[in-house]
Amino acid sequence: MAELVAVIASTHHPFYHRASTATGEDRPDFADEWVRKVEAFRETLTKARPDVLVMVGSDHFHQLWLDNMPQFLIGKAPFYDANWYNEEREFGLPRMLMKGQEDLSSHLLREGLDAGFDLAFSNELRIDHSITCPIITLRPQNDLPIVPVYTNIFAPPLPRPKRFVQLGRTIRELVESWPGNQRVAVIGTGHLSLELGGPRQFGPHGPDPEFDAKAVEWISSGDIEGCLAEVTLDSLHAPGNATHGFMDFMLMMGVAGEGAKADYVDTYDLFHTMEAYFTWYPNGGGQ
Repeated sequence: MAELVAVIASTHHPFYHRASTATGEDRPDFADEWVRKVEAFRETLTKARPDVLVMVGSDHFHQLWLDNMPQFLIGKAPFYDANWYNEEREFGLPRMLMKGQEDLSSHLLREGLDAGFDLAFSNELRIDHSITCPIITLRPQNDLPIVPVYTNIFAPPLPRPKRFVQLGRTIRELVESWPGNQRVAVIGTGHLSLELGGPRQFGPHGPDPEFDAKAVEWISSGDIEGCLAEVTLDSLHAPGNATHGFMDFMLMMGVAGEGAKADYVDTYDLFHTMEAYFTWYPNGGGQ
């Protein structure tokens, strides 16, 4: 059977690529420290020596729209194009092509359906920065096949937080039941407190530092039940209008497991959001 060698959760700031590659007067004063943190985080994946990456993200109304919005979708294609034009224009993200791991996609889809999740799928999925930014930060050589898993965190009615946790637990079970000897890393990206287009978007830090501190503690300690006791679809409006992306972090807590303490934790408080990076090694040591 396949081995789950790393569980990784991070934010997916689309400005990182431009900030990290800028030079001279165009380079932000926070870029060097950001690069240092990302390179240390990257090593947590490298040392796990994965063969395949399951990538959990959320389409930002690029391909999925209100005429057909799945709650959970699995990409099932041999290759995936990225990024979208507005991401290239606004953030300087490069055009990318990623290889798919079709047999693992099919396994997650078939077994996920049988496990009680009515999963959608796409054979023509084009992916965006929620998946490509973690590739840029964690695996810039883009040399591993992926399985994209998209969640709906934008278009109500949304699945409740508990459902995200349940899907995370199921993904782990299905990865570990996949026939073969591949080493699999599951990487998911979400948000802490986040405001987009609202009055708290460009403050000196994220819109709700108190929520951010709680969220980092929940994630790093694996306190799923404590998190579920406080986080609801309604409560997530208070920390910022885009904070429902935190449910993707909750999904990753489900993959890691109740009470699983993260082996690696780091954060970086930028001028409008807190970046956060977490890694678990289910079998210890990342070896």
